[in-house]
Amino acid sequence: MPIYEYQCTKCNNIFEVFHRIEEEINPACPKCLGQARKILSASNFILKGSGFYVNDYPSESRKKAEKEAEKPAEKSTKSEPQGEKTGKNT
Repeated sequence: MPIYEYQCTKCNNIFEVFHRIEEEINPACPKCLGQARKILSASNFILKGSGFYVNDYPSESRKKAEKEAEKPAEKSTKSEPQGEKTGKNT
């Protein structure tokens, strides 16, 4: 059952109410019994299943692609010229 947050229009008290999505309710503030309005709040976002985490076991094709991606990076760092002169006198 979802948790909804409401804010009182009189005292600005924020409180939570558990109810079904299809239920139409008009909750009263538990402090002053004033009328409340529904407010938007941050919700949890959970990714479930394989492929979302770094520690998941990658497939063989993914392992191969990662190895191929690392090869050009290794070559470019080794083949850099050292001390190349540009021809400018300073």
